[in-house]
Amino acid sequence: MARPRTWILALIAVTVIVGGGALAITSGVFAGNYEWTPVTVVDDDTDAELATVDARIADTFEKRYTGLSNTSSLGPNEGMLFIHGTEGRHSYVMRDMAFPIDIVFIDADGEITTIHHAEPDDDGTFSGTGKYVLEVPYNYTTDNDIEVGDRVEIPAEYRS
Repeated sequence: MARPRTWILALIAVTVIVGGGALAITSGVFAGNYEWTPVTVVDDDTDAELATVDARIADTFEKRYTGLSNTSSLGPNEGMLFIHGTEGRHSYVMRDMAFPIDIVFIDADGEITTIHHAEPDDDGTFSGTGKYVLEVPYNYTTDNDIEVGDRVEIPAEYRS
C-alpha cells in the first residue's frame, strides 16, 4: 500500500505538468496558435520577385520572446515575421534554437536593412534597425539573391 505522502507528491507532480501544458497552450507557445501570412521579397533594382515566404506572425511580446525556440525546423519557404510596435533598433538571440536561420531586419517601408546568418551555438546578439524581422531557413537569403536594400511586401493587415 502506497504511503499518503507518495500520493500527495504524485498529485502535485501531475498538477504541475497539466498546468504547465495549459499555460503553454494559452500563451501561444505552440505553432498552431500563430496566424500565418505570405510575404514576398522583391528585388530593389528590377522589381522581380525573389521569393515568397509563408510566415507565422509574432505580434505580441510572448510570441516574439518565444520566436522559433519551440520549432524543430522550418520548411523550404517557411519563416516567422516579428512585428514590433515601432521602428527602432531590435536585438535577437538564438535562445533554445535547434537549427540555423537567417535573421532579416526590415524597416517600416519594407526595405531590408540588415541580414544575419545565425547558428544555434551563436552566443551573440543579432541587432538591426526595423519595424519587422523575418526569420527564414539558413542561407535562404543567399540562395534567393536577397540583399540589403531589397523590399519585403507585407500584407496591409500586418502594417500599421
